[in-house]
Amino acid sequence: MTSIVATVFAVAGLMVVVSLLPSLAQRLRVPYSVVLALVGIAVGLGASVVNAAPGGGFFDDLFAAWGNFTSSSTVFLVVFLPVLLFEASLGIEVRALLDDLFPVLALAVVAVVLATFFVGITLAAVGPYSLLACLLLASIISTTDPAAVIAIFRDLGAPRRLTLLVEGESVFNDAAAITLFSLLSAALVEGSSISVLGGLGEFLVEFLGGFASGLAFAFGASLLLPSLKDNRLAELTLTVAGTYLVYIATNTYLHASGVVAVVIFSLGLGVLGRTRIAPENWRYLRTSWATLGFWANSLIFLLAAMLTPPTLAGMTWHDALLLVALIVAALAARLVVLFGLLPALAAVRLAARVSNAYKLVIAWGGMRGAVTLALALAATEEALPADVKRFVMLLATTYVLSTLLVNGLTLKPLIRLLGLDRMSAGDQAIRDRVLAISLAAVKRHAEDLAADHRIDPLAAQEVSNFYERRLGELASVAAFEAAGAQSAGDQGYAGLVTLGLREQAAYLRLFERRVIGRDVVAPLLAQATQLTDAAKAGGITGYVAVADRILAFSRGFRLALWLQRRLGVVWLLTGLLERRFERLLMMQATLMELQGFLGRTLEPMLGAAAAVQLTAVLDRRRAALEAALDGLKLQYPAYSHELQARYLSRAAMGRETIAYREMLDEEVIGEEIHEALQREVDERRQRIARPPRLDLGLGRDELVCRVPMFCHLSPASLAAVAALLRPHLALPGEAVVSRGEQGDEMYFISSGAVEVELDRPVRLGTGSFFGEVALLFEEPRNATVRALGFCQLLSLDRRDFARLAEADPTVHQLIMSEAATRRRPPPAP
Repeated sequence: MTSIVATVFAVAGLMVVVSLLPSLAQRLRVPYSVVLALVGIAVGLGASVVNAAPGGGFFDDLFAAWGNFTSSSTVFLVVFLPVLLFEASLGIEVRALLDDLFPVLALAVVAVVLATFFVGITLAAVGPYSLLACLLLASIISTTDPAAVIAIFRDLGAPRRLTLLVEGESVFNDAAAITLFSLLSAALVEGSSISVLGGLGEFLVEFLGGFASGLAFAFGASLLLPSLKDNRLAELTLTVAGTYLVYIATNTYLHASGVVAVVIFSLGLGVLGRTRIAPENWRYLRTSWATLGFWANSLIFLLAAMLTPPTLAGMTWHDALLLVALIVAALAARLVVLFGLLPALAAVRLAARVSNAYKLVIAWGGMRGAVTLALALAATEEALPADVKRFVMLLATTYVLSTLLVNGLTLKPLIRLLGLDRMSAGDQAIRDRVLAISLAAVKRHAEDLAADHRIDPLAAQEVSNFYERRLGELASVAAFEAAGAQSAGDQGYAGLVTLGLREQAAYLRLFERRVIGRDVVAPLLAQATQLTDAAKAGGITGYVAVADRILAFSRGFRLALWLQRRLGVVWLLTGLLERRFERLLMMQATLMELQGFLGRTLEPMLGAAAAVQLTAVLDRRRAALEAALDGLKLQYPAYSHELQARYLSRAAMGRETIAYREMLDEEVIGEEIHEALQREVDERRQRIARPPRLDLGLGRDELVCRVPMFCHLSPASLAAVAALLRPHLALPGEAVVSRGEQGDEMYFISSGAVEVELDRPVRLGTGSFFGEVALLFEEPRNATVRALGFCQLLSLDRRDFARLAEADPTVHQLIMSEAATRRRPPPAP
């Protein structure tokens, strides 16, 4: 065989082996990484035997190809490593990670640096190798492999926060360790010394440079995604190409950490790209990257493990003592960080408290894997002394095997011993109630199915009895009912978190069905996430506070309002009001869905007392939302009509698409007819893709014409008056003028209504004016005037009031007369 054919033959054979191993690991009930390592060693031994006594035939040639297969560290670090890092980071919930950012960074960056120095100094003290060589090995074994640990967590139902801590630690841990490895390797090859402060400074520069590069690439890729027109293959291609580009460009041109850049690129795409990729395409992207990550991880493990037999063959007792020292030092360094640094962070409120049980599992679950083996192989290809290469490869390999075979096989018993596989009493009660509801529904369905299909009564009764027994075993359901009133607060808290997650899913579903676009779904998702986080942190009080803040006008909106009032800039305010209008409409539809979900699903699950609390919260939120939306509808009825018609049309087309897909799946129609129907839907959707434009109605001439007292003016006088007035949009509830302040403007109401807050409040509508008393008599405002809804006003300042007399003496005299009537008499001395 030629070298290319032999390489393809060897890799294809390894891929077949890889495809068989997950089921084998499941059958043996051991972590997949353990099986990979053992099979890799076996393959390496088999290849050695075949090469020693070559034969013929398919399997002999295959083992010979495996034995002769050589893979440099470049393949591991450039081809496989970026894929591993991107895939591991893509699935992390960034917002949840931010909640535990300080513990994650402490476990990753700070712990890696401390562990590297602690382990390196320990090995240098007990062995014959230089401190720099020992530090190099320490940086290599500082990387962690979360795959096996997380798989165990999921099998046992470990808490989500524990999984997140391990996942977050792993991606930043790898980035920090590889950056340190690069610095130490370069120093060792060049024979130069490296100071502690200088090394840490260079480490921080590379780390922060990689962070900035990854963020820039993520932002650039997110800008390109909409131009791909939802083509899932193109989106996958962009992410794959971007991963390699950011890795190579950051390493080569910026001389920063490409590893950090890939991690941040992946995390950034997880945040920015999520709303720029259709949900079904996002699932395809995640699945595709999971496959790529599985291949990369498996091949690195197998190829590195195949090199293990020759390495282990020369192991001595002195090497075993060094391995014991390495294991003890690495575990001790990890425990110091977990039980020393994390409590300190919690004490200064930089992190939430991490329980001792979590700390023990994180410490014991720090298994090493593919990245450690890849770095060890890379070290052996550097221009290092032969004894240092042997030292690094031997101890790194044996340390990886020890963590897999000892830690990996004993982690499950440890989690069970610490009770982390058990639910809390409240969660157990909820679980039992959900199970009871589901089993009762399944039992009814099975009975109906038996009747419809004329199943033998004895067989039907056997199945029904099984579910009846299951229902009888759920004893905690009754206890849940009895304790419902006492646990209503806890269940209400859980219900609010569920409602927040459900709201996020509802917005993504609207996006998937193309009812809303990318520009709308992003802020809606952010708002729903804020509600979820507020429910977790502050319960009902926190949830309600954030719900109120979402409806309030933002600083950006108030800046746009200031620009309109002072400089006459209208387009920015128009765009913000258009987006607010559409968001409020989508929030209203989603809130109605949440209320149905509450009554249909959460009330049976959480109990009546908790449901009453949740209903009150949703009712309050819905009332405030409808008030905000009604204000816009009343002021801009034509736009409201167009926007609602567009929403209904897009929702109907989304349902139409689903109906056609169901007909295709049920083979009612063929692929050709389905494509024709879908094209017709897409054409209609394209015709209403552009949202309607909102006219704020702030044209000066138009507003002046709406004020009755100006209607009698000639066109020339009307133009003269209009030149003196400035359009002013008042927001619902806004105090246009406040009691006690000095006033130099008066206002005409062109559209809308205001309330004058006196002892007996007075409401003024279209055509009225206010604020003239303070303007004419240079007195403080005698009342607060508040907008009842969106109001279109015209303001007139003191300087232009005199000019008004010249433009229209009649209007001037009318204002003077009304001001005299409204003016309060001065207080008695």
